[in-house]
Amino acid sequence: MDERYSRQTLFKPIGNKGQKQIETAIVTVIGCGALGSAIVETLVRAGIGEIHLVDRDYVELSNLQRQQLFTEDDATSMLPKVIAAEKRLKAIRNNVQLYTYLDTLDAQLIENLAAVSTLIMDATDNFETRLLINDAAVKHRVPWIYGACVGSSGVIFPFVPGESACFRCLIPVLPATNETCDTAGIISPAVQITAALQCAEAMKWLSGNREAMRKKVHHFNLWENTQLDIGISRIQNEHCETCGVQPTFPSLHSSKSTSYAVLCGRDAVQVLPDPQRPISLDHAETIGRHMQVPVKRTPYFVELFIFDHRMVLFGNGRLLIHGIRNVSEGRKLYHQLFG
Repeated sequence: MDERYSRQTLFKPIGNKGQKQIETAIVTVIGCGALGSAIVETLVRAGIGEIHLVDRDYVELSNLQRQQLFTEDDATSMLPKVIAAEKRLKAIRNNVQLYTYLDTLDAQLIENLAAVSTLIMDATDNFETRLLINDAAVKHRVPWIYGACVGSSGVIFPFVPGESACFRCLIPVLPATNETCDTAGIISPAVQITAALQCAEAMKWLSGNREAMRKKVHHFNLWENTQLDIGISRIQNEHCETCGVQPTFPSLHSSKSTSYAVLCGRDAVQVLPDPQRPISLDHAETIGRHMQVPVKRTPYFVELFIFDHRMVLFGNGRLLIHGIRNVSEGRKLYHQLFG
């Protein structure tokens, strides 16, 4: 056994057998922000054999207070988070099989990843993406570890298909509106503890210690010195569209047309173009030069300052329009630029 993991294998519940299972695992991490960067670093250090990392964003200065993989140079260069993370993670362990996806998570991508994954780790920031993960995980019978944090609090739960209510079953008992890091702020210790608890559940599952996994949703608040465990077995819904007797997995049936969404915790609207009409980096740069506005091009995106808004177009045609929180306004600006 590799000396690198000697202290981990000394831990009796893992041992050499559990470590071998960890090293053959394939784990998908959705999100590479605060939770995702902490989770993926922990998993790389633990010896996970293959990791798939998905994130749609780039590094900004405001990330550095809590997103441990990134540096000021990454923020200055506006490096995509998956690119900056890959550089750091390969420096930690150069033999990790790491696959990165600079993209928003859609139905096709999550189905492809769920089909090959041993486990999925949630490091997202919105219900819609978690419902996608939930549908794909249940459909492909893959466990996923839910985690969320804001302010000084966090919540985690390991969803194992067939063994508990699914995330969609929880929706009726969750608050209709939630605070976000953008409205309530967040402290780094809340991130680190949430990620650590998620990774502990992951290591239990991957090392064959499934009986030790949590059976209740765990919530904590570091500032108020409180913690609470909530049972959810009674809220499982036999008519649930995901885990009920006749599942339809509604989140996996996505539209192929242009779609618009306000990004949670961000003063921005995201536009996903119709696949039949993609917008290229060359196209965006040409528009910017023609309109005589500031243009910055990198290997990953083109940044424009048009109509008093900062816009970032990625290589796959995905557009972020900063400075707005209204889908209608985002749609109008997109059509003004690209027809």
